[in-house]
Amino acid sequence: MRRRPRLTAKHAFTTWAVLVYLFLFLPIVVMAVFAFNKPSAAALAGFHGTNVCAIPPTQIGNIAVWNGFTGCWFSAGLHDPTFIPAIIVSLRIAAEASVIATVLGLCAALALARMRPRLRAPFDSLVYLTLVVPEIVIAVASLIFFVQARKVFPAFPGLGNVTILIGQVVFNASLTMLIIRARFVGMGDTLEEAAYDLGSGPLATFRQVTLPRLAPAIVAAALLSFTFSFDDYVLPAFTNGTTNTWPIVLYSAVRFGLTPAVNALATIMLGVTLAAVVVTALVLRRSRRRSTAQPALSGTGRRRLRVTAS
Repeated sequence: MRRRPRLTAKHAFTTWAVLVYLFLFLPIVVMAVFAFNKPSAAALAGFHGTNVCAIPPTQIGNIAVWNGFTGCWFSAGLHDPTFIPAIIVSLRIAAEASVIATVLGLCAALALARMRPRLRAPFDSLVYLTLVVPEIVIAVASLIFFVQARKVFPAFPGLGNVTILIGQVVFNASLTMLIIRARFVGMGDTLEEAAYDLGSGPLATFRQVTLPRLAPAIVAAALLSFTFSFDDYVLPAFTNGTTNTWPIVLYSAVRFGLTPAVNALATIMLGVTLAAVVVTALVLRRSRRRSTAQPALSGTGRRRLRVTAS
């Protein structure tokens, strides 16, 4: 009689977890399935071409109704003269922004973690302010700043790839700093002090002790920054000039009608993202195994640190 409520509560939590996962991932599965959707018979009746996936978006009809299987949308999406350049631009800007933001976040996290609390408080407020302020406000402020900077300094680049990159770095640097700093504060400074006691210099201690322990947080911050930069619409929409990113092209395509080619490209990008996450997880898992395989304790109970003086 006493175990029955526990089993009921356990089943309720399990059911709730399943519903949450379905809510999160079922739309992605539906998107991938409808990437293979064939145009309807009514749409094909008014189309006289040989390639069914070359039908104009205005004639394709409702893409959320299953009409049959076809794989031509992947070829149509990969050969689209509008989508592919925008995806390449978004990938390049996201990669550059994630690298720069992660480096800046790492440096800021190390600096703030070693500051006195009184000096750290103003900087913490500025960091949190960047994340709390609505992105539309940051986008408008960035647009005004870039336009005025162009007037004062003619050598300053106009609206385009560079301004989008600067906006993404400013927004993501605070995020990466918080992630890396949380890891740095949580791991403590015992091993660093032990490395200094053994004669290691600051550079060698950072390279052989601090950086390997921060690696999971650095990778997580870089991936999160890349994701935010790649699918961001608000900042690029205000600072893009004539540059079109993937979200801008996608939102613009909604006005003229979507085709399953968009689903096909999104499915390909999803597969590439999942592959990158799996590879990253395997690399981190291998690095953890290597670190745990090293001798943990000496005969006196102190940890052995293989550090060299810089």
